Amino acid sequence: MNKEAGDWHRVAESIAELQLSEGSLVQVNVGGKRVCIGMHKARLFACAASCPHAGGRLADGYIDVQGNLVCPLHRYKFSLANGRNVTGEGYFLKTWAVEEREDGVYIRLQTSVLP
Repeated sequence: MNKEAGDWHRVAESIAELQLSEGSLVQVNVGGKRVCIGMHKARLFACAASCPHAGGRLADGYIDVQGNLVCPLHRYKFSLANGRNVTGEGYFLKTWAVEEREDGVYIRLQTSVLP
């Protein structure tokens, strides 16, 4: 069985530096990856920057009232909590843990570790 491990990467000194507010999305580069960060109900979420369906730039989408990330191209919706496609097309969006700490905003990029 694989175990998940990963390193925390600081992406900004603060939420203000990211210019994030309720319902907004931004794209950042971290650890060689493009990551989309969003805020919903004062909570931060991090996911892949591109839609798994057609590659739409998710930071150009929006967060709906249910807390789903909506792709700007075809309006496919993904749960910010777990990356599952909630509109039934069967796609999955990679997500990562994100934390606001005293010294900045951090994302944990996971790597698979064999036992």
